[in-house]
Amino acid sequence: MTIYSIGDIHGQSGQLDRAIGLIEQDGGPEARIVFLGDYTDRGSDSKGVLDRLIAGRDAGKPWRFVRGNHDRMFMNFLLSGEQHDRNIKSGLSWMNRRLGGPKTLESYGLGGAPMFLHSRNGGRETLASYDVDGRSLSDLELAQEARVLVPEAHKQFLADLPLYIEDGQYLFVHAGLRPGIDLKDQVEDDLIWIRDGWLDSTKTHPWLVVHGHTALDFPQHHGNRVNLDGGAGFGNPLVPAVFDEDGVFTLHEDGRRPLRPPA
Repeated sequence: MTIYSIGDIHGQSGQLDRAIGLIEQDGGPEARIVFLGDYTDRGSDSKGVLDRLIAGRDAGKPWRFVRGNHDRMFMNFLLSGEQHDRNIKSGLSWMNRRLGGPKTLESYGLGGAPMFLHSRNGGRETLASYDVDGRSLSDLELAQEARVLVPEAHKQFLADLPLYIEDGQYLFVHAGLRPGIDLKDQVEDDLIWIRDGWLDSTKTHPWLVVHGHTALDFPQHHGNRVNLDGGAGFGNPLVPAVFDEDGVFTLHEDGRRPLRPPA
């Protein structure tokens, strides 16, 4: 059975439309697609990306979605104004433009200029104020305004995202797995954040693991896993992939191209 997948979108709604078009060109309008998370941040239209995904799902498209670390950061900011994630060792705030929170808020009509303080407790970068429309908002005030502007459907979509999807010989997950740990015992932080101990592992799994999270210049097949984060969050094209009995392929305007592990 043929299944398609799209890696980290990061607010690139135009690239998302292009990728879905390539999939429908190959597999028709009812193609099964698994989206690998990180729908928001960095790109200019996180709102448009979520609008598109939710509309497709609600129209009955056979689309499924997993949670990414950026989706969790956005959700946590909306819930409580939380700017940090314990997995970011640098102490950067989600509101730092490198992580992309301001671009996400801007897509909902909250464009502004963030100013930071550095906490003495661990050196974490902390939002001092956010200047928007002539007003200076604190982190909690900004989160409150965001909660009003972000549609309930978007908040519910983020809250309901599963951590992985097991589909026959494939496992779809945002970041990867902790090698040697049963799937049922994997923890969320690893499933949406892991790099160390995962990217260099040659361990085989019961499935071909399809993931994103670690940005490359182009998707890569590593034998035991396929990384579909081709760097769309940093300006690269969003490259969808197809998995079927003939193998793994990336999709382009001129059709399928094989994606194989190194010889």
